[in-house]
Amino acid sequence: MNSIKYKGLEFFVIFILIPTSFTLNYSFWVKLGVGFFGFIYVIYVLLKIENQKFEISKYLDWKFFWKSTIIKLVLIAIITTGFVWITDSASLFSVMLNKPIKWLVLLFVYSFFSVYPQELIYRTFFFKRYAGLFKNEGLLIFVNAIFFSLAHLFFGSVLVLVLTFLGGLLFAYTYKKTQSTLLVSIEHAIYGCWLFTVGMGEMLGFPV
Repeated sequence: MNSIKYKGLEFFVIFILIPTSFTLNYSFWVKLGVGFFGFIYVIYVLLKIENQKFEISKYLDWKFFWKSTIIKLVLIAIITTGFVWITDSASLFSVMLNKPIKWLVLLFVYSFFSVYPQELIYRTFFFKRYAGLFKNEGLLIFVNAIFFSLAHLFFGSVLVLVLTFLGGLLFAYTYKKTQSTLLVSIEHAIYGCWLFTVGMGEMLGFPV
């Protein structure tokens, strides 16, 4: 399972074939099943082949993480608030103000059932399995962001692809620097929850 040929086939199936297949018109339940078994495979490889330990490191630099994350969040907040105000002012903070319960449920479901699985696949698994194939760290981060964006192709939105590519760059850099699924998941959840809060949920394909 660690040969170059096997990893190449594995990469093609997980990061190209499955995401692009989700753009096709076939049963939602079949797609859900494919995604579920793909996720189980990823967990199996991480635990049994890559010997990944799901534990929180004692050496995480929480102070630096929160400082850098808050700075980036402020910049993201300024840009996205202006964007929503210009393009769709009626949506600005509308879900949070008008549907607070739905807003809270959305943030919870998104953070725990979407963000963490994504980070396990696109950061932990991706870097553990394929980082050694890249001699250039910048290229590794760029390629990771490209395929993270590709995973959102089924939304059929250029805006989603652009945002997920930019987010992919941020998350890949954070994971490469910290080697922590927990930290990159927290960062991902914070930025994603902000987008829903500011009023970009519907733009990103989520029913609000």
